[in-house]
Amino acid sequence: MIELDLLTKNVSAFPGLNLNNVVTILPLFFLATVRVGSFVISSPLFGMRGVPTPIRVVISFILGLAVVSFTGLPSENLLNSLNFIFIVLVEIAVGITAGLIVTIWFSSVALAGEKMATSAGLGYAAQIDPQAGGQTPVVSVILNLFLIVLFVSLDGHLLMLRVFFESYLILPIGSMPPPMVLIGAGIKAAGSMFIAASLIMLPVVGIILMINVAAGIMTRSAPQLNLFSFVFPVTILGAFIILYFSTGTMALAFSDLIFSSIEALEDLMLGINDG
Repeated sequence: MIELDLLTKNVSAFPGLNLNNVVTILPLFFLATVRVGSFVISSPLFGMRGVPTPIRVVISFILGLAVVSFTGLPSENLLNSLNFIFIVLVEIAVGITAGLIVTIWFSSVALAGEKMATSAGLGYAAQIDPQAGGQTPVVSVILNLFLIVLFVSLDGHLLMLRVFFESYLILPIGSMPPPMVLIGAGIKAAGSMFIAASLIMLPVVGIILMINVAAGIMTRSAPQLNLFSFVFPVTILGAFIILYFSTGTMALAFSDLIFSSIEALEDLMLGINDG
């Protein structure tokens, strides 16, 4: 009888059999993964449409475990709070805002590639882009893939996650961030997107413009030349030559763009801290 009691006591104390705290731990773990899950959905690498939804869920779960080991589980008082739904919405807003800031910065490359393609006469060379959900010029697709490769090779995704994890220290779960800081960060990122796109496309578009001006002068002085049979192939060939020789310089510009997007994410965290 004594041996049976000892066996029952040992079985009840075995890890995994005592499920009394599961009802409390699971909602707290869900609350800890809401912000990072929203960030994964809206970030440029993890949130790509080519990444299947189950993979995103697994990534969010793994990053949630990292968050719990980094900051611990949230307080149980948040579950009993009447503002639990509001806290979840705030966590979603913070994660989506942080991810969209980096995504908006990365969109400058697609915008620059679209302008390059239009200026070179390659606007018709478009394909269905699964990432954008519509037709995108091939130049934009190539530049976007080039940016993603540089982003991964420079460990930009790890730096991005490290900066984002600091948001749990700056803004603990259940705290209210200043709404104007989130809105202002998005507006600032949109303005920086157009500036970065202009700087990336300006050399290529400028040279293509000089080619068009020279072709216009030649066509004006020799009207018998057919504009489409002479200028159009020269413009396309010149665009390819310019893109080929500007690959190294464009790689440096893309690396600066990557680090600038991470700095914008840091500025968001500093703004939340000051707010």
